[in-house]
Amino acid sequence: MRDNRSPHWRQRRAVGGLGADRIRDRAALIGPPRRPTRPHRFFTVHLGFTAAGMVDARELAVAYAEALSLLRPELALGAAALSPADAWHRAERLFCGAVGPDGERCVDVAEHPGFHHAPGPGGLGWGDGDGPGDG
Repeated sequence: MRDNRSPHWRQRRAVGGLGADRIRDRAALIGPPRRPTRPHRFFTVHLGFTAAGMVDARELAVAYAEALSLLRPELALGAAALSPADAWHRAERLFCGAVGPDGERCVDVAEHPGFHHAPGPGGLGWGDGDGPGDG
C-alpha cells in the first residue's frame, strides 16, 4: 500500500487536493470496509479456588457465577461449568439451561427439582413440577 497513514488523514488530504477546503459538507471519500465484521466469539475464563469437596466447590462456583453475572450482565451464566483444576476435561455444567416454550433458558442450578424458571423475578415457569423423590 503506497499511503498507509490513517484513513482520516488520507481523506483530508484528498479533500484538500480537490480544492474543497472551504466546503462545509464534506462527504466521506472513504467508504466503510467491504468485508463484514467478524461476529463476537465466546471465551472462557478459568477461576481457581479451594474447597473441601466437590459439593462445596459447586456451591462456591454457583455463588461466584451469579455474583459475576450481577456485576456484568453480558456474562453467559448458562455456560458456567466446574471442573477439578487438574482435569478440565471433566467439566460439569453449573446451571440447568433447559429450553422453555418461548426459547428462554432455565437459570436454576443443574439437576434442580421442580419447575424450570426463566430469568428475572417474574420469570416464566414450565415443566412437570415436583416429581417423586424431589422432596
